[in-house]
Amino acid sequence: MSTSPSSPATPISYKDAGVDIVAGDALVERIKPLAKKTLREGVLAGIGGFGALFEVPKRYQEPVLVSGTDGVGTKLKLAFEWQMHDTVGIDLVAMSVNDVLVQGAEPLFFLDYFACGQLNVDTAAAVVGGIAKGCELSGCALIGGETAEMPGMYPAGEYDLAGFAVGVVEKSKILTGQNVRPGDVVLGLASAGVHSNGFSLVRKVIDRATEQGHLPVTLDGQPFKQAIMAPTKLYVKSVLQALAQHPIKALAHITGGGLLENIPRVLPEGTAAHLRAGSWPQSELFAWLQSVAGIDDIEMNRTFNNGIGMVVVVDASQAEATAATLRAAGETVYTIGVIAEQGSGAPVEVK
Repeated sequence: MSTSPSSPATPISYKDAGVDIVAGDALVERIKPLAKKTLREGVLAGIGGFGALFEVPKRYQEPVLVSGTDGVGTKLKLAFEWQMHDTVGIDLVAMSVNDVLVQGAEPLFFLDYFACGQLNVDTAAAVVGGIAKGCELSGCALIGGETAEMPGMYPAGEYDLAGFAVGVVEKSKILTGQNVRPGDVVLGLASAGVHSNGFSLVRKVIDRATEQGHLPVTLDGQPFKQAIMAPTKLYVKSVLQALAQHPIKALAHITGGGLLENIPRVLPEGTAAHLRAGSWPQSELFAWLQSVAGIDDIEMNRTFNNGIGMVVVVDASQAEATAATLRAAGETVYTIGVIAEQGSGAPVEVK
C-alpha cells in the first residue's frame, strides 16, 4: 500500500518556517563596509568566508596568543525596552578586549555571535555598527561572526550577543602580577559608568525608583537613559601606550565582582590592595544606585566598578610618570591605594 498522501501538500519554505535568508543577506551587505573600516595589518581574509584568516604581525619575536570571550548580560533587557541598540556592541567588544589587555596583549581581531528569533535588519545593523565602532576604537579587526535566526528561541524583538577576541603579547612581556610587591602603587582609571556588569541590580533599582516616582531626569549631565546605557570604556590604546613606556606590573579589568573580587586575581599570594576610601569621586549615577538600592559601600564595591574601570599597579617610583602618560592619552587617573602584606586581612580593603 502506498504511504504517499492522496493530494500534494502545500510546500513549506524556510521563510515560512521563520528564517528569512534574504534578510540575512541584506544584513551581510550592511555589515561589510563597517567591518572594512576595522581592517589592520595581519588580516588576510575577512567577512564572507567560512573562516577568517589572520597573520600574527612579524614584529613579534616570541608571540603568545591571548583569547577572551564575553557577553553583555542583562543590560540587553534595557536595550530592548528602550530601543537603544547602537552602543551594546561597544560593550561586547570592550568586555573581551579589556580582558585580553590585562595580560599585556594587543588585541588583534574580534568575532561576534548575534542570535535572534526573527531578524530585524535595522536592529542587527545598529548592534553590529556598535561592534565595529568598538573594534575601531581598540585597533582590533572585526574579521568574522555569525548571525543566527532561530524561530521560537527568543521573544519578539529580543536577541543575544557573544563576542570573542584574540590578542598577542611577547612571551617576555606577559603580565602575570607575580612581581607585585608591598609598597607598589595602585592607580585607578575612571569608568564611563556602570559598563556591563551589575545590571540585574540596576534594573531592580530602576523598577523601585519608577514605583516611587523618583526616576531622575539626568545623571552626571546626561539624560537618564544615556547615563545608564553608556558603553563600557575601551582602555586599549591608552594602556598600550603606557605599557610601551613604563614597567607596569599588573592590570585588572573591573567587571563582575567589582574592585573587591577582581584586583586579587592579579596579586601574588600574601599581598593585598589597601584602597583609600574617597580617593576617587563617586558619580551621581553610582550615588543614586546606592541610595535607591539601600546598600553599603562594601556591596557597591563588590557589585559595580563604582567609578574605576581599570586598575594599574606600578612601582612607587613609576607611579607619577605612568599616570601622566595615561592622562595624556585621555584617561582620568586617580591614585587610589597601595599594595601591602595581607596578614590576616582581606585581599582588598577600602578604608
